[in-house]
Amino acid sequence: MNQELLRIVDSIARDKNIEKESIFNDIEMSLHSAARKFYGEAEDVACTIDRMSGDIQVNKNGTLIDYREFGRIAAQTAKQVLIQKIREDERGSILEEFADRQGQIITGAVARVEGNALSINLGRCEGFLPKSEQIPGETHHVGERIRCLVLEVRDVGNHVKIVLSRSHPDFIRRLFELEVPEVQEKIIEVKALAREAGYRTKIAVSSIDTKVDCVGACVGVRGSRIKNIVDELGGEKIDIVRWNESSQVLITNSLKPAEIVEISLNFELGRATVVVNETQLSLAIGKRGQNVRLAARLTGWDIDILTPGEYSKGLDDLEKAMRTIEGVDDKFIDRLVALGIIDLRDLQEVGFEPLVKELELTEEFAKRVIDVGREAGKRVEEEDKARKIADAEAAKQEDLAADAATTAEPAASEAPSENAESTGDTGTGQAEAQGIDASEPASSN
Repeated sequence: MNQELLRIVDSIARDKNIEKESIFNDIEMSLHSAARKFYGEAEDVACTIDRMSGDIQVNKNGTLIDYREFGRIAAQTAKQVLIQKIREDERGSILEEFADRQGQIITGAVARVEGNALSINLGRCEGFLPKSEQIPGETHHVGERIRCLVLEVRDVGNHVKIVLSRSHPDFIRRLFELEVPEVQEKIIEVKALAREAGYRTKIAVSSIDTKVDCVGACVGVRGSRIKNIVDELGGEKIDIVRWNESSQVLITNSLKPAEIVEISLNFELGRATVVVNETQLSLAIGKRGQNVRLAARLTGWDIDILTPGEYSKGLDDLEKAMRTIEGVDDKFIDRLVALGIIDLRDLQEVGFEPLVKELELTEEFAKRVIDVGREAGKRVEEEDKARKIADAEAAKQEDLAADAATTAEPAASEAPSENAESTGDTGTGQAEAQGIDASEPASSN
């Protein structure tokens, strides 16, 4: 019984996660190659290994032969074939293992820094974390343990390439599954997620159990759960939004902490017009438009933020243009607004087909409405452009006047200074002439 061979096969199978049967087959193929190398290609050679005892049998033309007589060259051939076959089996095992783990979080240590990319030691192999999949602003050093999402696994030539990511939105989703048991147990569901890695993330959640507060469970006691996620992301801000089937409510929740005055939805264009007070405008838009941009991606709506003045002006322009058409009344304008058309731009973009379908207008009348809206839109656009030019010119004149006033101020301030100096000298001289000390107050006696 060849116990040594069985121990070696068992050890390789455990270390490289390869089936024992595959290793036995590889050894048989390597011995077959060695025999053909020793005896020649024309000979009929068969090699078998007993899986229980480990005994090796090599037959040539039906006659049992001793494989120990193959010689050095044949043995070298067997070694090369065996190494190649085991590497192929290992590569297949790695590909299968990590293909099943695609989309999951894995922990590894930074092995090397190659330019802007990182090589992550995953145990049996190395993963690749490109610069594009790293969180902006993060730095890592060799030996540091980090979590990554297995983004892609593919067989490239003679090795398996595992692409990792820390900037993908699913990385946030998996972190919530790890930190929030209710998410892992599907009691809380992550409905939507929008992320700008390194800066801000909005995540919409809902609960199938009315007794479980989805937002509170994700935040944790004193923010303990969300804090662990934020720390893992290097301080990235996370907004947890309560999901709602109503688009208006969802948009309102997604734009918090900004207070919303009114929302108008245009289903034909997929556009939501949100009205906020001027004091809330910067809060709703966010730094560099980040808040409204993430809200749009989270809800699936193209969101426009307007002030009440801008919203009213759009409605006024629309109403004035429609009033010029015979047969248009307040009811028709209200139906346009209910359709989500709140200004002349919406009217031009939506086209006449929705007007025919939703408002039950004739094609001729619908085209007339669109044509009038297009002409009015051009006129309003030209008026707005002229007003902007006039405002810019007025502002320029004000700046010039302010510069002129600033230049004149030093000259005006110099003259009084000289007069005051001469007056002061004269007063002092008169006091000295009368024999009175100007530095002391005069006695009342």
